[in-house]
Amino acid sequence: MSRLTSVHGSFPAHVIAARLTAEGFDVELRGAVDSPYAVTMGDLALVHVYVPEEQIEDASYVLLVTEVDAVLEDDLPRRRRRPAYLRFVAAALIATAIVTLLSALRYAF
Repeated sequence: MSRLTSVHGSFPAHVIAARLTAEGFDVELRGAVDSPYAVTMGDLALVHVYVPEEQIEDASYVLLVTEVDAVLEDDLPRRRRRPAYLRFVAAALIATAIVTLLSALRYAF
């Protein structure tokens, strides 16, 4: 087995292992996997991801594609949401118009 990458924390290591396993790779995690200590930074949280030597090139390609997809997903144009205060202002204006209309109709008859 050869080391493919190292990450800090058990969760990102399990995510990488799940991604590689879904692609058909044999994956082994070593290091602070499911450690009783909740350390997520520094060398105490380091988890190494290992794959067989003959799969290392293909596995690094899968990691690269995953990173590129994540970057491209962030670049997609997002629909701008109007701030919440604009809805409040619109509701207040409509309520004011209704109250004014009702009071005008009350005095008209």
